[in-house]
Amino acid sequence: MKTSQFTIVALPTEVAEAARRALDAGASDHALIAADSANGFPCRHCLRWAKTGEHMILFPFASIPPGRPYAESGPIFVHAEPCERYAADDTYPIEFRKGRVFRAYDSQQNMIDAELVSGREPEEIIVRLLGNPETAFLQARSADRGCFTFGIERA
Repeated sequence: MKTSQFTIVALPTEVAEAARRALDAGASDHALIAADSANGFPCRHCLRWAKTGEHMILFPFASIPPGRPYAESGPIFVHAEPCERYAADDTYPIEFRKGRVFRAYDSQQNMIDAELVSGREPEEIIVRLLGNPETAFLQARSADRGCFTFGIERA
């Protein structure tokens, strides 16, 4: 379902490239992992699940930076080999239609709402959350582990 009401914001290429450089430099908080299942290793840059056997980098990412009450750093994956950044920014990523929770944040990066994608289309929930004038942006996260998946902004 295409919409012009929101924009999907995948992890910036610069962050994915920095993770690759950090791994190559031997950073202790970056690990090379071989995907061993079809739906366990989502790349936050291209927004697709790793195929079994693909190598992924696991590293910490601060989706809300330090110094804010909702600041947190959590583990995310990117492909070890360069991949193309998700470009269909006005289309919800097909591979993440289930198993997500959306968190709404205000302009001070405080969480003001959250909703689990369960039995409804993700776009409906996004539009509802963005309908609150206090909402500055959303984050899609893993419903079971809470890890950051991608950002969502008004179009």
